Amino acid sequence: MDRRKFLKQSSLASSLFFVPSFVKAFENVASSKLGYKRLVIIQLSGGNDGLNTIVPFENDLYYKERPSLSIAKNLVLRLTDEVGLHPSLAPLNRLYDEGLLSIINNVGYPNPNRSHFRSMDIWHTAVDSNEYSQSGWIGRYLDTYGKESYSAIEINDSLSLAMKGETTNAIATQDARALFNLSRDPYFKKLQEHKNDAHLSEHNLGYLYKSMIEAHSSAKYIYETSKTITSKTQYPQNKFGKQLKTTAQFINSHLETKVYYASLNGFDTHVNQLPTQKRLLSQYAESIEAFVKDLKAGGTFNDTLILTFSEFGRRVKQNASVGTDHGTANNLFIIGNQLKKPGFYNKPGSLEDLDDNGDLKFEIDFRAVYATVLNKWLEVDDEKVLHKSFKQLNFM
Repeated sequence: MDRRKFLKQSSLASSLFFVPSFVKAFENVASSKLGYKRLVIIQLSGGNDGLNTIVPFENDLYYKERPSLSIAKNLVLRLTDEVGLHPSLAPLNRLYDEGLLSIINNVGYPNPNRSHFRSMDIWHTAVDSNEYSQSGWIGRYLDTYGKESYSAIEINDSLSLAMKGETTNAIATQDARALFNLSRDPYFKKLQEHKNDAHLSEHNLGYLYKSMIEAHSSAKYIYETSKTITSKTQYPQNKFGKQLKTTAQFINSHLETKVYYASLNGFDTHVNQLPTQKRLLSQYAESIEAFVKDLKAGGTFNDTLILTFSEFGRRVKQNASVGTDHGTANNLFIIGNQLKKPGFYNKPGSLEDLDDNGDLKFEIDFRAVYATVLNKWLEVDDEKVLHKSFKQLNFM
């Protein structure tokens, strides 16, 4: 089997490349159904406009800076006497009323970068804005704590940098059956006959072969464990709703998985923002509400924490195209039944005291959120994962 022929099998390689060696431990771990805490990370890609998400409807400056982009006061879903939710977030409002939502405002990092790719890399790797890393924060969590029963799955066809470790990578799949069927491909079986070939060391192909060979047991485990669960919850018929439905299926089937990762794209609203954000926030909120309902029905919600972030917010002032340009600080959502401080964790940013570029000033380093989740929820040493110490927050 020559290298060229191997590389032609791109569909198989792309689906199984990111399966780490530790997944074999799945088959030997005694299942701990109760108290098995899980983290679900949701990425709003493109830079969601936080100011039209958490709306300061009593602030005259907000309406002055956004004469044709602001949310009308009578449409805002009021949470306090001063701020409320975008009208598309009614399902999130219900979670807020139940005490299941904590809103952390003014989240960002020092010396912010307004490039989508660079800022997302910073959020994924949790390094300073002048540093670079080939490993993500969840990947490093797996490197240190995922060698036995821990694992992470991204509900996608490719793996985000956040999920890549130095020695261990998470799994990327949107369909457990498809992954399992792919792992049974005759070509995949032939790989095992050549696992000791000397040429496997060429161009890092050895690692790729090894990852693919070890994929079979994990694909079988994920599929055979999760196929017994069928959701009765109605989800929105869109890609994001399907991602969360698959995530709920995995969680409710008690896979030994600690971290799940999903994403909703399209938030780069430079032009004609109002209809785009309305549609996307509706998809997000309706899918989240269905997801929470599904987990409650499966008895797994109490042990699940949901974190939603975007790589940056938008400028306070609208642009000439009735949209917003890249900003910095933004709001972040924490959803769960173990919140110490539901509601607003801190006050929204001041519109009277902006930075030199007209952006909201950041108050809370996003890595402090990560550190809190690692330490207080996943119960690991956050400094070993983040390689720095950050102040613990008090939202849980």
